Amino acid sequence: MTDLVREQSSPTLVRHPTSGVSHGVGAGMQPWRTYLTPALFVAPGFLIYTVFVLCPMVQAVLMSVFDYKVVAGAVSTFIGATNYIRAFHDEHLWLSLSNSGIYMLFTVPPQIALGLGVALLLQHKSPAQPFFRVLYYLPVVTSWVVVTLLFKYLFADRGLINYLLGLQVSWLSDRWTAMVAICALGVWKGIGWSMMIFIAALQGVPNSLIEAAKIDGAGPWQRFWSVTIPAIWPTMAFITIMLVIGGLNVFTSVQAMTDGAPGGSTDVVLTYMYRTTFSFLDFGYGSTIAVLLTLLVFALSAIQLRVFRNEATA
Repeated sequence: MTDLVREQSSPTLVRHPTSGVSHGVGAGMQPWRTYLTPALFVAPGFLIYTVFVLCPMVQAVLMSVFDYKVVAGAVSTFIGATNYIRAFHDEHLWLSLSNSGIYMLFTVPPQIALGLGVALLLQHKSPAQPFFRVLYYLPVVTSWVVVTLLFKYLFADRGLINYLLGLQVSWLSDRWTAMVAICALGVWKGIGWSMMIFIAALQGVPNSLIEAAKIDGAGPWQRFWSVTIPAIWPTMAFITIMLVIGGLNVFTSVQAMTDGAPGGSTDVVLTYMYRTTFSFLDFGYGSTIAVLLTLLVFALSAIQLRVFRNEATA
């Protein structure tokens, strides 16, 4: 290996051989120097993620194959796949899963449609725009417990809903009417979140495409379906996947509004898991439910990603 140097007796550059050993060591160290700084920045976050996310996940998987005892001195017995077999034959778990599915089906599409509609109305600047953005986003930042108690009073036997509709319906005393109240709360609280993300996405739609569509004679609906929707399709995928995950993980609203009543008929997966784990102290079976729900969420997310990618390339 050679280096270019300028000799004192000559104005031209002359090649002189250099030691290959020093450069070889420096070249060997260069990759480490390249990744060292990013690794130092990532390390604290990765350490926190490992301690508070990965380790509990691994622990939950291990607990699911044991008859896990939390009492000091008690021995946890290895039972293998017994808890998983039990889960597939547990009728109440299937009921809870169906309630979670009902909640997801009746909250995700309205949150997407209403959130996008409000975003389209509020994307253009106006004097009242900040006020309405705050108004729609306020439920998102309000505590789940607070808004759940509010809806619990609204849907009470002598609540505002019955008064306005002139009905005498005991909303929270039946599975299906209670699910209506729970789903209404989920939609009301989630519209603002979808709205803000859609507003950000709509601001990224190129004006040149919209103007070109206008020149071609496309009307508002044609511009919306042919220009706006394809431009915000990745955002649509993100919102849908996140809302589906959130729908399957609904907990606080059900726990605070009905606590599974009447007779556990309004239980969702997480409320059933919570009661199994902390009321009956069956930590092994509770961990099994958590593992199965995690696998279901991963599977649905993977399916949605594939569907959205196929639609985007179609």
